[in-house]
Amino acid sequence: MLSFLLGLIWLLMFLAVPLTVAYRRTNLATATLAIGAALFIYSIFGSVHWLWLLFLWLCFFALTIFNFHNLRRERITTQLFKTYKTMVPSLSDTEREALEAGSVSWDGELFTGLPDWQRLLSLPAPELTEAEQTFLDGPVEKLCAMVDDWQVSRDGDLPPEVWAYIKKERFFAMIIPEEYGGLGFSAIANAAVLAKLTSRSVVAATTVAVPNSLGPGELLLHYGTDEQKQQWLPALACGDEIPCFALTGPTAGSDAGSIPDTGVICKGIWEGESIVGLRLNWDKRYITLAPVATVLGLAFKLYDPDHLIGDQDDYGITAALIPTDTPGVDIGRRHLPLNTPFQNGPTQGEDVFVPLDFIIGGIERAGQGWRMLMEQLAAGRGISLPSEAQGGAQAAIYATAAYGQIRKQFNMPIAKFEGVEEVIARMAAHTYIINAGVSCTVAAIANGEIPAVPSAIMKYHCTELGRNISSDAMDVQGGKAIISGPKNYLGRLYDSIPISITVEGANILTRSLIIFGQGAIRCHPFVLKEMEAARNPDFEQGLRDFDTLLFSHIGATISNAARSFVMAMTHARFTDPPINGPTSRYFQHINRYSAAFALASDTAMLVIGGDLKRKEKLSARLGDVFSYIYLASMVLKHHQDQGSPTDELPLVEWSCRTLLYQAQEQLHGLLRNFPNRLVAGTLRLLIFPRGRTYFAPSDALGKQVVALLTRPTEVRERLSAGIYKTVEPSNPLGMLQAALETTETNEAVQQKLRNAVRSKIVTGNTEPELIEGARKAGVLNDEEANRLLEQDAEIMALIHVDSFAPEKISHNPAAIQAKRTIHKKAIRKKASKK
Repeated sequence: MLSFLLGLIWLLMFLAVPLTVAYRRTNLATATLAIGAALFIYSIFGSVHWLWLLFLWLCFFALTIFNFHNLRRERITTQLFKTYKTMVPSLSDTEREALEAGSVSWDGELFTGLPDWQRLLSLPAPELTEAEQTFLDGPVEKLCAMVDDWQVSRDGDLPPEVWAYIKKERFFAMIIPEEYGGLGFSAIANAAVLAKLTSRSVVAATTVAVPNSLGPGELLLHYGTDEQKQQWLPALACGDEIPCFALTGPTAGSDAGSIPDTGVICKGIWEGESIVGLRLNWDKRYITLAPVATVLGLAFKLYDPDHLIGDQDDYGITAALIPTDTPGVDIGRRHLPLNTPFQNGPTQGEDVFVPLDFIIGGIERAGQGWRMLMEQLAAGRGISLPSEAQGGAQAAIYATAAYGQIRKQFNMPIAKFEGVEEVIARMAAHTYIINAGVSCTVAAIANGEIPAVPSAIMKYHCTELGRNISSDAMDVQGGKAIISGPKNYLGRLYDSIPISITVEGANILTRSLIIFGQGAIRCHPFVLKEMEAARNPDFEQGLRDFDTLLFSHIGATISNAARSFVMAMTHARFTDPPINGPTSRYFQHINRYSAAFALASDTAMLVIGGDLKRKEKLSARLGDVFSYIYLASMVLKHHQDQGSPTDELPLVEWSCRTLLYQAQEQLHGLLRNFPNRLVAGTLRLLIFPRGRTYFAPSDALGKQVVALLTRPTEVRERLSAGIYKTVEPSNPLGMLQAALETTETNEAVQQKLRNAVRSKIVTGNTEPELIEGARKAGVLNDEEANRLLEQDAEIMALIHVDSFAPEKISHNPAAIQAKRTIHKKAIRKKASKK
């Protein structure tokens, strides 16, 4: 028995060496020496059977061969390279351009399984310039005050004075440099403006967002000729020109690369002269600002059948600027996106002839439209929709937490009910996640990154979290939220949510095809480089590159297997966090799930291969894991950027716990549905050797979160920083905050009243009756009673909902009058019978 135990101890000590070098990702030469030394010692002192030792030494000699690169290439890699070249999937031009768009930063670190946290934590915190802050405090604040969102929904448009103010203050020119008359703002300011506007009016925010996102201004800045910039940018900046960009059509939605719209190079008449130009035909829909646009950015497929500009017949997708007063252009009709009446509509063009220099960037940019769009979408998708989701979420939690405290049922604030408390806690943490993601991602963009994959993550998860927050807010506020009218501050935001879910890549497609489908190649440390090596026309150079990449890839995968197993067994307690303190455990957990994700990704790509693109549910789960660890890291970075305030630690913990728990569950779902059960079982042993040990936030933690939001605290203000909360009668958010502060101030007096009611010293059916009864009984003095009466009036004004005369609702006054006549006749008939 003793001999067996000693043998087992020596075996474990020996196995610890390869496990350690794999865990620490030691280079191959050093790892070989360490394992060889351990094997030598084990051979002398291990007292094991010679066949077992022979097997181990043979394995060691095989490992040693891998250190001789020329021999390795000749004997192993060459055949693998030839096979791999036949397996590499062909990429269409649109797929290749989408993959090559943007840059890789922290997202690439998560794909390694061994993230370098300093790469994230060293990024500067987002900060507005003095001019940007002045703009937010001045023109943006005034624009919010000018907009009556209910009236906009009734009128079907922003009023003329608001349109004029937007142009005058250059809201359409935030991204245009000052040299062209624009504001020259950063992505940070762009996001802050849109978030604040959304908290007041989705219509105003969307109207401002489009010219500052993917459209003519953005494309001109990056790809336009000097002449085009001088012609268009100053006019766009001052509002003389209103832009839109037309990409989507009836048969090309999410698959925008399949657009049927055409531009044929031919000769024609332009301003009385015969020139070589473009004859365009298109049919587009869902184009924001199209009904009022003066210049139309157009995506189409360019053809040159007569070879007037070169030898090609088909140039591919191209972008051009078309003045909307050009003969053949049809605009003006409108769509109505779910009662959110921003200017949106179809546009058609029939035999529209324009010069070649209308192509953005000139003839040299012919056929580069898709690349241009993907490169700009890589950044833009991370700003507009996420920041609008942020503004909506911040407004919803700011209002709902206050409403939950001032609204009573059963003589208790509804926020005290555990069911409501659970919902408010979820809303608060989801808002914190959105804030963190937007803050860190736009800071990266402002720092020069073009985060293609994180932008897709932000678009999908911010809008989905926004949808959940909006639904939760409606649930908590109940009847107050479902009755339309000027007093309803949630309904129109709720109406608009499906729009953000749909545009700039429908969320279902983004989740199931883009996040992991693009990320697996673009962010992976080896896959894209291996594919490029396989496509290298120089076989020998490609072989050398492939050999280096392949064995680095194999080493990283072995390392991730070791790291996944060790960190799962130890609950990641011994991995090094970049920061010591109350958040250090979450850094460790992200390290663990990064390794598990990288291992699962590599295994899925190896076993399933090219079919993984068609296994959309598996791809979506991998994308979810990637997204959750990305967002959890954004939460930690955001907390650091704010100075690591201790008072918001409950929000940080709730957010991280939720995200990491969801990452665990999606990994579990992946393994349950993995087609190769043997591989799935092996992965489960490596990733979950102790089972699923991560838990969602506790009820007690949720209570702590709600306590921070239902009182006038600094955490509450930071969570909704930047929204429009000026205290004025027309701003429900400001009035709710004022009522919350009043309630907090009067809490001691309110407690005196509650005690009197509980002791039956005071009775009554309404709050004013109870207050007056307490005054008469001497429980409250006049000043205290008056304060509570004012508080009750303030709260009731917020709780009340709208009602309308029938003719104010019906769009058919004659029908209303007919119903009234019938009703009156029925009453007279009933009276005559009596």
